[in-house]
Amino acid sequence: MSSLTVRQIDVDLSRGFGRRWLGGDAYRSQFFNALSMSFPIGEQMFIDSLRAIPPDRLADPRLRAEVKDFVGQEATHRHMHVQYNAELERQGLSFVTGARIARRVARVNGFGVRSRVAITCALEHYTAMLADGVLRHPEWIADAEPALRRLWEWHAVEELEHKAVAFDAYRAAGGGYWRRVLWFLHVSLVFWFDHVIQTAHNLHRDGALWRPGTWLSAARMWFGRRGLAWHMAGPVLRYFSPRFHPWQHDNRDIVQLWLDRNSTAYRAVRTSTP
Repeated sequence: MSSLTVRQIDVDLSRGFGRRWLGGDAYRSQFFNALSMSFPIGEQMFIDSLRAIPPDRLADPRLRAEVKDFVGQEATHRHMHVQYNAELERQGLSFVTGARIARRVARVNGFGVRSRVAITCALEHYTAMLADGVLRHPEWIADAEPALRRLWEWHAVEELEHKAVAFDAYRAAGGGYWRRVLWFLHVSLVFWFDHVIQTAHNLHRDGALWRPGTWLSAARMWFGRRGLAWHMAGPVLRYFSPRFHPWQHDNRDIVQLWLDRNSTAYRAVRTSTP
């Protein structure tokens, strides 16, 4: 039986949300907005990469079921972030890195299966790091508008739940160490370059790019006591271990804590059996 559950989250984005929905903070709001902009195309790439694995490589019934539910969870995330991004567009924000990312994804889709899944593994590792931070350090988004706080926390929960699925599928497909870490290095450069460009564009459109308070907020978010840089340093380095596996960092406790505390905020759509 799969250990994953596909859920529908009780979040209504049809009424919109504020431009600075995260505590009135321009930098943090646009940092997360830039992530959301990249999610629909990225999550579709993840889905397509796992679907491209030959069925005979997924001989383990549990892994097959988890791949199916991984696809279900990612498809739901994609749907919600399409709605989220429609509101960003109404606010005057444009996905300026989108065309470049789309061209890159088209090239990736022509690669061999192992490379495609290695790229997915790399990006899933970053989403897992960010997800862990959102749940472990509630102050990151504690002052968000309630609907968006719920959306980001739910997304974080499911990213942690399925954080090892692509990795396990990669190994089942015959993927090795060097392909995994070399693609991680490449993905790290490309992902953060695109994210910085998109965040800067969003801040420019918000009229906040050159305000001292914006840069102070960025410094706190990255290098403060529980900043992103310190939060991610260990997990990034651990990815280079030949013995690395995502569940060596077991954070199921913070996942279950959120699910228990927010049991009325979602409903299960599907839990698969092999």
